[in-house]
Parts: sequence; structure tokens; C-alpha cells
Amino acid sequence: MKKQIVIVALAFAMSVPAAWAQPEKIGTTQLKPIAAQGQAALWASKLLARYHYKAMPLDDAMSEKIFERYFKTLDGEKLYFIQSDVDQFDAARTKFDDAINNENLTLPFAIYSLYQQRFGERMAYARELIKGKFDFSGDETLQLDREKATFPKSNEEARELWRKRVKNDWLRLRLAGKDDKAIRDTLDKRYDNYQVRMRKLNNEDVFQMFMNAYAMSIEPHTNYLGPRSAENFDIAMRLSLEGIGAVLQSRDEYTVIREVVPGSPAGLSGKIKVGDRIVGVAQGESPAFTEVLGWRIDDVVQLVRGAKDSVVRLDILPADAGTDGKHVTVALVRKKISMEEQAAKKTILEVREGGVKRRIGVISLPTFYQDFEARRKGDKDFKSATRDVARILGELKRDKVDNVLIDLRNNGGGSLVEAVELTGLFIDKGPVVQQRSAEGKIEVESDNNAGLAWDGPVGVLINRGSASASEIFAAAIQDYGRGLIIGEPSFGKGTVQTLVNLDRFAQNDKVHYGELKMTIAQFFRINGGTTQLRGVIPDIKLPVTSDSESFGESSYDNALPWVSIKAASYVPLGDLKELFAPLQKRHDVRIAKDKDFQYLQEDIAEMRKLRKENAISLNEVVRRKERDTQDARAKLREARLAVVVPAEEAGVTGPDGARSKVPTPTKPGKAIALKGATRQDDGLQSDERNLVAELAAEKAAKNAKDVLLQEAAHILADETAMLRTDTRMATRVMPYMAPTKDSAN
Repeated sequence: MKKQIVIVALAFAMSVPAAWAQPEKIGTTQLKPIAAQGQAALWASKLLARYHYKAMPLDDAMSEKIFERYFKTLDGEKLYFIQSDVDQFDAARTKFDDAINNENLTLPFAIYSLYQQRFGERMAYARELIKGKFDFSGDETLQLDREKATFPKSNEEARELWRKRVKNDWLRLRLAGKDDKAIRDTLDKRYDNYQVRMRKLNNEDVFQMFMNAYAMSIEPHTNYLGPRSAENFDIAMRLSLEGIGAVLQSRDEYTVIREVVPGSPAGLSGKIKVGDRIVGVAQGESPAFTEVLGWRIDDVVQLVRGAKDSVVRLDILPADAGTDGKHVTVALVRKKISMEEQAAKKTILEVREGGVKRRIGVISLPTFYQDFEARRKGDKDFKSATRDVARILGELKRDKVDNVLIDLRNNGGGSLVEAVELTGLFIDKGPVVQQRSAEGKIEVESDNNAGLAWDGPVGVLINRGSASASEIFAAAIQDYGRGLIIGEPSFGKGTVQTLVNLDRFAQNDKVHYGELKMTIAQFFRINGGTTQLRGVIPDIKLPVTSDSESFGESSYDNALPWVSIKAASYVPLGDLKELFAPLQKRHDVRIAKDKDFQYLQEDIAEMRKLRKENAISLNEVVRRKERDTQDARAKLREARLAVVVPAEEAGVTGPDGARSKVPTPTKPGKAIALKGATRQDDGLQSDERNLVAELAAEKAAKNAKDVLLQEAAHILADETAMLRTDTRMATRVMPYMAPTKDSAN
């Protein structure tokens, strides 16, 4: 059988058209697949075809879907390939199934090689353009989003696209006050950095992009995770790792300390500072340092991480030293590092409604995390979102808060078990969510623990970035009538995934195939509906900040449809519908007088206008006028605003998504005041700014007033007032809660 496969594979390789078998290379190494990747692809295809919730055969029809999605993964903005590039691979549209079945990945790597070539050509042209000058007096415009555009018909058309992009990059810096020499230096370095990042991609990156093109052609939330991505996914779920406690970033070929975790080995040493550059890494007492200048950041991270209580030595170039400055050697003992930034946190907001001060306890939960391995081993201190929230609820009780708000904005999900157990903190016992397998079997996941950790009123704040486990929790709270759902419609992801370790099929321990995150079921609300496509609809609606056409389940062309099943057997704890209309009315009246909210609505309107126009002027006079208008508006605003936008729209990974590793230049755009304290557009990208200044700006944005959170607190304060002034209403809508009247305060 093996011999037969080899013969077929060779026959396929020999049939590769010369037009795309060996594309000409421009200053970059042509990447090639390894045998283990062909084997991993084959095993993944067998699992997907048999066990996926939406099982689809790997055939010619699927091959065509992979073809389209792979090109979209590499060049979604249609900036690098031209139409003839795509056309020359047209004969291969139905060959991806053969490539996987024959364990021969020459085809996807050949497409990537052509992409490398085109990328190099575009960057070379961009660097050539900045040697000249631009005329900013014309009426040209630049298209902001090209995802729905067609590929350029020729190299000339592609060059015209890039001429406008480079012109916009130049104009932004010019408006920021940079002179021509500074602009040339900045842009030349920027475009060179794009090429440097491209050269750092390896065959594992290419394989992962290809396999995700296959997996996501079946359904949006099925992904392939390479060995390193699988490790990082595991770390994100358990919120811990073994290392030194420093956040690293690539800057100018250096690995730079971006953040030092308090209480970590790096922090306790007193020898590691923000801005320090790691130029070498040694293990234990070994005298030999591995130089890491110019390395990929994840390769450096692999050297710095290691087993608990082991020693790592770092060759440091201090932040305040020049490139030829004196190096310092720092030895650190690795320890378990908790990623507290992603753990549940509490704040208490005090708001006044009707002359009475209300204390609203806010619990921000970025993800539904759990250390599965520690729990499996019986570790009584295993990390868990539910355990952390339960502890915080106990603290909030002692703080005597009037109401609790669970902030799930941009929480893309996580552990299904955590979603069920977290719901259990707010209900006594009962079903939480239903699951339907591919065979149609329905199982009910229930909270079986008696008692409530919090029996007072509760609200849940959601946005378009709230997905999966967040939607399970919010839907259950809504179906039980247990609390108010506030915000905008959620993502709309109603599917369940499981992780399959492909290494189980490997021939030996030295071969690593990675993991498959595969959709195996669809979840349904206990009322029989589903969050799929439609999401959770809030009871009290806040302004919609996202674009449903480009973000959310409904933006996927192959998302599962909305369906319903029989409701589970459950008893609602309350019925809050009586509160909705008066609370919404109070909200509308309040925001009509609130300048901060009016500013927010102006910014949202500006953002929508920009999305609709999908173009910005390249005329300097027009752009200066727009900038001056924005500056004047900012000066009139007394408060600095912040609103949490969906993570994917902010450039962060969306729910269960696998972002492309291709180094894509940032989309051209304008500064819009939706993410905190606004600053005038300086034309720079984040890694081009001074690190200390950049971190200070991020801190200012985090500390800026969160208008939507404040308004959600006001809504819960209104609810508290209504329940405490009308005990009969309280008994009707929340019969499980003992009536409470206001005391003077």
C-alpha cells in the first residue's frame, strides 16, 4: 500500500504544470513541505470527513473551496497577486484533494512561493516610489477595504494600487509634521521590515495556513493548530506557563522586553527593565549563548520558556545603551507564571440615580479559562474562571454592592464546562445548554450544584465580540429570567468544538502533527432556540459599534443555519420583561442629556460613514481640513472616552479564529475615537513608536472613561431602584429574591 501511495505521489508531482512548479524567486528561500506535514494533512482529512458535525467528503468540490479560501488567506485584500497568477493555477482547482490524499503538498507550497515572489515585487516597488515625490493637489482617493474587490488585471494595475497606498503612508507622515527625509527613512524601514517578517515565515506557517483554508472551508470554527500554536492555545486556556514572566516584542530585529510581570522571576530580580533587548539566551550553566538577533519572536520565546526551577541566562543590551553598549548577563530561575491579565477582575462603580448612591460590582471576564490538565490530576487549586468569579462574588457581598454586572465584551468563549458551571453560580440547579451531535443525539448539560453564589440582581454586558461560551452563559441567564442582558447582539456562534491531538497517529515521539480543533456539535438554548447566526439579543439595547457584514457569524458564507429544537425541561426563576420598557425609556432619556454618550454616537456615525464610503482622499488640503475638524472636535470634549470595540475589528483574534501569519500592511484609515483617549494620527505603526510612549498611550486608553460600561451600571442602578421602591413588582419579576427596601444613604 505504501509503495502504491509513493507511485501515485510521484505521478502527481510529475504532472505539476511548469508554469507554477518552480516560480522565480526574489531574494527569498523557497519553502518546501516535509513528510510529516503530508501525513498530518491526511490524518486530519480522515477525521474531518468522518467525525465533523458537518462532515463533507474531501473531493473535487471541496478542493475548489480550498482553492478560493487559500488565495483569500494569502491575499484577502487583493494587493499582491494579479488575475493571471490565479488563472495559471486554475487547472489545480480540483487537485487539492489529490494533494492531501497522496501526501504531496507541492501544490499549496507552489502557490505560496508565487505569493512570496509577488510580495517581494510589491515591496521593492514601494521602496522605489519613496525615492521620488508625490503630488497631493489632485482629487485621488484610496479604497480602504479591498476584500470584496477583484484581483488587479495586470502588474500595472497592481502598481497603481500600491502607488496610492504608499502615497497615503507618505501623506499621513507629512500631516504629522515629518519632513521628506524623515518620511523616506521611516517608510523605507517599514517596507523592509515587511520583507524581513516574510522571510521569517517557515514551512510550518505555510502548512498551517493551507490546512486552515481546508478546515474553514467546511465550517468557520474548525481550525488546524500547528505544534507551536497548539501549545499557545493550551497556555491561553490554563492561563499559566513556565518561564520568567516577561512579555516580549520584536523591534528592529531585537527581542525587546515590553512588560515585566510583577512578582515573576524577571520582576523580582530587579535586573530586567522595559525596553531591554535580549541578544542571547543560554540554558543552565552552559557557557554558550545562542545569539537571537533577527530571530522570530516565537523562536526566542521557546528558548526563554522552560521547565519550572530550571535556569535560563539572558544576554541583555540595556534599554538606555547604544547598539555598541555594554551587555549584562542575567540568570533567572523559571517559575510558574500566572497570566492574571486574562483572569476575572472586579471593580466597583458608584452611580447616583434619584439622589441615591448605588454600588455596582463589575466582574470583567476576558475568557472562559480552565486548566484542564490540573483538574484532571486532582489539583485542588486548578485555575478556573468559575472559581475566580465565585471568589470575587464573595468579595462583592462583603463590599455590599447592590447589583452585579458580568462584563463579557470581547469574550470569545473557551471551556463549555466553565460556561455551565459559571451559570450555576446564579441559579440553584437545572439545565444550562443543550447539545446536538451530528447523529442528532441531544444531551442536556446541567448545573447539579445546589445553591447560588449570588442571589441578588445581575446584569450581563455583551457586544459583537461576545461569542460561544459567552453566549451560552448570557442565553441561560436570559432564559431563566435571572438577569438583564445589556449591550448589542452577540457574535452568533452556536457550535461546539473539541481538540484532537494528531500526534496519536504519529509513527514515533519525535514527529509532531499538531492538533485539530473540530466542530462536533451544535448547542441550543434551554428554550429550544439557538444563538447560531442571530446571537443573543439584549434586553436593553446600547449603540451597535460593529459591522455585522464583516464581523460575526453572519459574515461567514458557510455558517450553519439557525434552527430550533424542543425546549429542555426547566423552571424560569423570574420574568424581567416588565422592567424592559421603563429601563429602556430611562436609558434613552439619560443618554439624550449625556455629552459623553453624544460624543460616542458621533464617533460611531463617523465610523459607519467611513465604512460606507470605503475611501479616503489623497488630497492634502482635504485631509488637513478633516484633521483640523477632528482636532477641534476633540478639544471641545471635556471627557476622554473609551468604548470596547469587537476584538477582531481591533485587530485581535476573534472567537476561535486562526489569524493568517502573512505580514499584511495595516489598512489605511483615519483615527476614530472608539478605543480610548484619542491622539492625533502620527502616521506611525505601533512598532515604530517609542516603546515607553506607546505603553503610556495604551495605559491612558485603558484608563479612559468607558461610556458603555458606565451606562450599563446606570441601567442596573435603575433596576435596583425600581425593585426597592416597588416590592410587589420585585416579587413578581424576581420571586426567588427577598424584597429589599432602600435605607437612607
